[in-house]
Amino acid sequence: MHAKTDSEVTSLAASSPTRSPPRGRPVYYVQSPSRDSHDGEKTTTSFHSTPVLSPMGSPPHSHSSVGRHSRESSTSRFSGSLKPGSRKILPNGGGRKGQKPWKEPVIEEEGLLNAEDTEKGLPRRCYLLAFVVGFIFLFSFFSLILWGASRPQKPQINIKSITFEHFSLSAGADSTGVATEMSSMNSTVKFTYRNTATFFGVHVTSTPLDLSYSHLTVGTGSVNRFYQSRKSQRTVAVVVSGNKIPMYGAGASLSSSGGNLTAPVHLKLDFMVRSRAYVLGKLVKPKFFKNIDCSIVFDPKKINVALSLKNSCTYD
Repeated sequence: MHAKTDSEVTSLAASSPTRSPPRGRPVYYVQSPSRDSHDGEKTTTSFHSTPVLSPMGSPPHSHSSVGRHSRESSTSRFSGSLKPGSRKILPNGGGRKGQKPWKEPVIEEEGLLNAEDTEKGLPRRCYLLAFVVGFIFLFSFFSLILWGASRPQKPQINIKSITFEHFSLSAGADSTGVATEMSSMNSTVKFTYRNTATFFGVHVTSTPLDLSYSHLTVGTGSVNRFYQSRKSQRTVAVVVSGNKIPMYGAGASLSSSGGNLTAPVHLKLDFMVRSRAYVLGKLVKPKFFKNIDCSIVFDPKKINVALSLKNSCTYD
């Protein structure tokens, strides 16, 4: 082989076509930064350009403009390819000196927000419901305790005596005109009422006091309603009377002279005392009932004399 002369080299260079970028396609350069670190500071950055053919038909630019355009294009392409929740990583530790670091955008879907609100709202409703249920339970439990504590504190009733002012028989007729003996009497019954409760008072009423002879009522009376405070007592006097009560066949067994009875008469007294306490308003109001039956012997010789009934009554 012989060495090629300068003329031959020149002719070969002229004959071989020079590669040039296709017309109509701009040239883009991808620049890769390189950094020389000295004592942790940035130094001059050099860029190496690599031609890239663009699919669009724009004319090529100078070296510096291509570099800026390439940086902007690569940045836009990189940021555009980000997906929600992904993190952008910038070279050189997140940008130039003095720039604020780029923050990842936070994207929350509407469903997640609603779910979070629901999770926050549910415990509040649960707390409110738990408070209401707990309050009702505690209040009911406290009321039950008060009711149970009040039940044993029953009032005490003692019939003391009965005094007859008069008891007489007379001839007469009932409302239909039937002739029969008529009785008239007047008496006073005394009893003591004691409220043994330590933390509540009671309201007291009673059924009518019936004084009967052979199942026939000859006198009646009623207790006036009253209030008895805690740990206190009183003596109650009730007038039991009857005026011209038809005796029918029962009057035949009564012996009388001039309208006055001459022999003892067996009578019966019965009534019921009702007591109601308001411990906690109308929510806790225990009731107490006491049925009282007394056997009484009327002695015509003991008019206006108090007859003791301490051992003649039963309490139920």
